[in-house]
Amino acid sequence: MDISGTFPDTFTHVFAQAPVPAITWTEMLLTLAAAVALSIPRRSWRYFGLLATATHELGHAFAAVATGQRLTGIRLRLDHSGTTTTYSRSRAAAAWSCFWGYPAPAIVGAAFVRAGVSGWGPAAMAAGAVALAVSLLFLRNLAGFLITGTAIAATAALTVLVPAAFTGHVAVCMGVALLVAAVRDVMKLTNVHLRRRDRLASSDAYLLYRATAVPSAVWIALFFLLIAGAWFVSWQPVPAILLGGA
Repeated sequence: MDISGTFPDTFTHVFAQAPVPAITWTEMLLTLAAAVALSIPRRSWRYFGLLATATHELGHAFAAVATGQRLTGIRLRLDHSGTTTTYSRSRAAAAWSCFWGYPAPAIVGAAFVRAGVSGWGPAAMAAGAVALAVSLLFLRNLAGFLITGTAIAATAALTVLVPAAFTGHVAVCMGVALLVAAVRDVMKLTNVHLRRRDRLASSDAYLLYRATAVPSAVWIALFFLLIAGAWFVSWQPVPAILLGGA
């Protein structure tokens, strides 16, 4: 990508549609393997999982703001935990914002995949950087600034320095990695309810049960359903693209 122009020109160019990437079966399999390598092994998850946590907390925050709640702070920690603090007089609104943490990485991942395969990869990456930048206003701890600042720098570098046509491939890889991360996180949540019940106090499903009297199992099932839906939406354009690029 040419970055020799002014910043407004570069910024505008980033949000324009780029050439649609030609994705082959080999690349898709390699992308899935890379996504699994980011989200499954403990060593890589130690770092990539921090981005999944940030996305999780932004899911809470966006849902809270969308329902008129007052968002007072977000805390991200290096142990992959996080807290989003909101105030609302409506129990239903509070439950709504509590629900959207676990589905958020899958939904964002699906958006990245769809954007990447349709030529909007650079725009998706830039939008992600903007969303992370806005979240800086609500961060309340040093680890949160470190995690988010690193993610912004990496995303901005990929958006500006990587050729637009290749950024689509990067967006697809990032999207699939977030989709895999969403599955990993909800399986970890399920394990807390089955085997690590001493940690229930930090479970979104348990908090939803306390707020609504609807069993935690129902909420976990809904998390799985939405994540599965995100995988389905992500896959829809892929067969035709693979056939075209084969």
